[in-house]
Amino acid sequence: MALSTMIHTHIPPALNGGGMNRISAVYAHQGVASDTKLNRGARRLAESLTTLLNLNIEPLCSRKDLQYSNWDSFDDEKHNTPTTSPKEMIADKWRELHGSSDWEKLLDPLHPWLRREIVKYGEFAQATYDAFDFDSFSEYCGSCRYNRNKLFEKLGLSKNGYKVTKYIYAMSAIEMPQWLERSRLMDTWSKDSNWMGYVAVSDDEETRRIGRRDIVVAWRGTVAPSEWYEDFQRNLEPIGIGDAKVEHGFLSIYTSKNEFTRYNKSSASEQVMKEVTKLVQFYQGQGEEVSLTITGHSLGGALALLNAYEAAVNFPGLAVSVVSFGAPRVGNSAFRAELDDLGVKTLRVVVKQDLVPRMPGIVFNESLQRFDDITGTLEWVYTHVGAELKLDVSSSPYLKRGFNPLGFHSLETYLHLADGYLSAESAFRSGARRDVTLVNKACDMLVDELRIPQCWYQLANKGLVCNEHGRWVKPRREPEDIPSPTGEQAHDLSLRIEMQESYKMLYVS
Repeated sequence: MALSTMIHTHIPPALNGGGMNRISAVYAHQGVASDTKLNRGARRLAESLTTLLNLNIEPLCSRKDLQYSNWDSFDDEKHNTPTTSPKEMIADKWRELHGSSDWEKLLDPLHPWLRREIVKYGEFAQATYDAFDFDSFSEYCGSCRYNRNKLFEKLGLSKNGYKVTKYIYAMSAIEMPQWLERSRLMDTWSKDSNWMGYVAVSDDEETRRIGRRDIVVAWRGTVAPSEWYEDFQRNLEPIGIGDAKVEHGFLSIYTSKNEFTRYNKSSASEQVMKEVTKLVQFYQGQGEEVSLTITGHSLGGALALLNAYEAAVNFPGLAVSVVSFGAPRVGNSAFRAELDDLGVKTLRVVVKQDLVPRMPGIVFNESLQRFDDITGTLEWVYTHVGAELKLDVSSSPYLKRGFNPLGFHSLETYLHLADGYLSAESAFRSGARRDVTLVNKACDMLVDELRIPQCWYQLANKGLVCNEHGRWVKPRREPEDIPSPTGEQAHDLSLRIEMQESYKMLYVS
């Protein structure tokens, strides 16, 4: 039976309506100041663009529009149910779910198996935010707060059945608007690089469930959509040997390196390809079927496409797919054509009200292709690639109406809407299980009736601890969580690793 015919035919009714709202301020992620000139300017510009882009931002709604009148009852219902559904065995259908047929007949209505996979990869991308050190007063600002062996455990993602094998670091040879987080301190772990993502691979149990050994690359994105507003139309640079061109800022982050830096003696491209090559060769050498799935949000989605292009060139025949969220355009039509020729499958998840997927090329984009007979193919025009799953903020009864660019672009908003999506013509899925509270991690999108604080996600006491003298201080990181331990910390770490290995050997014997 074809996978598309297995979609549930019964579409349950769902809640509808809006919530009370004020026009939200642009909140910054993880304690980054929100009331900056950049954000205020970005907000004014974004507001002026909404009519031009036909975003259909809804007016503020009154409380009487809510169909769900008893929110206390809602709390009881949701708080006493699991946040995930039982996993299905999808081994026989993995190629269709991975995009072999460009997700034809799987997106509208959205197949439940595909929905689960989309959310899974989205959570891998969200991990790059949740574990990132945004604290500008920390000497480790710009790094991951946990070492790779406990990243998923700390973030509650061990249930997905993957293991992190490599961290990726990036820098840029050109000035990019605010993508690089830097510490205010003089003595820091790095002045040039940021943690930009990781490589992971499915464990044996998950491999059996999904039908192949899945290698995942997750790229970190940008903190707020305002970072895209400084320059809508950057330069396109050639990539490969044909006419393909890509945005030079994205390419710089992906390929920049400097032998005098600590973490980018090799570029992000070289780091990720070295690890992917090692994993592909190992598992294919074991006779296993292998796939590469690359995911990212915002800027991370752009890097995911560059990564997929390079991987497909280096591994002909390898199943390479991209699942991106709120990603901008990356290259021209020749770049899109080359990705198609290489067999790269791309699923772009976008929110209708989000501005970022409309950039760069806010005016000069794929819509101009209707004039190709007159103008010929324009090499400098930005073009989206792949299939699109379009979500709509107005479909969820839990989200505020009105203008909220940060909320529209938030990855948690995307995951909430994906979890509740049935089809373009259906109401929000009543059986959606993902915790609604997560939406307000770093924005103010949930209706006030839910009583969830805005921007609630942070370390306890903002990272401070009370020491033995009763003083509040910043704690030292555990040695194994320091990006590059030196001196005594390195000795302590090596000793701990040695003890762990000795314990394993003792246990085995």
